[in-house]
Amino acid sequence: MPEFNTLQYQVVDHVLTLTMNRPERLNAFNSEMQREFLEALDHADQDDEIRAVIVTGEGRGFCAGADLARGAETFDYDNQDSDAQAERASNEGRQEGENSWLRDGGGLLSLRIYEFNKPIIAAINGPAVGVGITMTLPMDIRMASSAARIGFVFSRRGIVPEACSSYFLPRAVGVSKALEWAYSGRVFDAQEAHEAGLVRSIHEPEELLPAARAVALEIAENTSAVSVTMIRHMMWRMLGADHPMEAHKIDSRGIYHLGQGADAHEGVVSFLEKRPAAFTLKTSEDMPEFFPWWDERHFE
Repeated sequence: MPEFNTLQYQVVDHVLTLTMNRPERLNAFNSEMQREFLEALDHADQDDEIRAVIVTGEGRGFCAGADLARGAETFDYDNQDSDAQAERASNEGRQEGENSWLRDGGGLLSLRIYEFNKPIIAAINGPAVGVGITMTLPMDIRMASSAARIGFVFSRRGIVPEACSSYFLPRAVGVSKALEWAYSGRVFDAQEAHEAGLVRSIHEPEELLPAARAVALEIAENTSAVSVTMIRHMMWRMLGADHPMEAHKIDSRGIYHLGQGADAHEGVVSFLEKRPAAFTLKTSEDMPEFFPWWDERHFE
């Protein structure tokens, strides 16, 4: 099991809980946390024992956004010292080239979450502002504590939304609400987030993680891992489709290929025999031959 400085990594009953672990800074996001998040997600994707992931924060905060320890130069990359630039350049997943280190670290994390193969749930236990909330947008389910406070505060810091949130936020709550929150940069409570559809449910602080685990366990204990991975990518990627025919194509291929597999056979037989299913297929070995279908090489 991997060990990290800024994250706690705990697997129980096929559910990984990733806990941001800088409570003295309200789990503020820095380059080390970003690198460790990418490593943790890579490790979880390769581990067939992990069926779902919960992301939360240690202490009273979820994530207070970017670490502002560098003061006025926090976002002024050209004027940061060489050590700061070297730290950013060391991030995994950077594209090559002279200015590759300029890529937004929160965006690299959001893109990795988007490509993730397993359900991922945000358990927002406290303040979540800036990248602390935008990192949750490509997650599948967001649940909040009544103590959560949320803010897309970029306009109040003189910058713009990051972590691909100009793509994800309007899809989650509609463009009008997304613009209202981003224009004002104000911090709002969990109730407003729930009313807008940003979070699924609100829980008392001590009940949040048990509620998130219940959702994760419902998936882990009752479903085919291969089916869930297919469903995750089908739902997310169809958000950009220009016609339902694109969904029909993938639906049809999925039914045809998965229908031949052991999990489909077991799913039907277990239902008819009125017993729990014992699914055996693994995402590391048993995805259908056309997966990932969004890779053009699979259409050659």
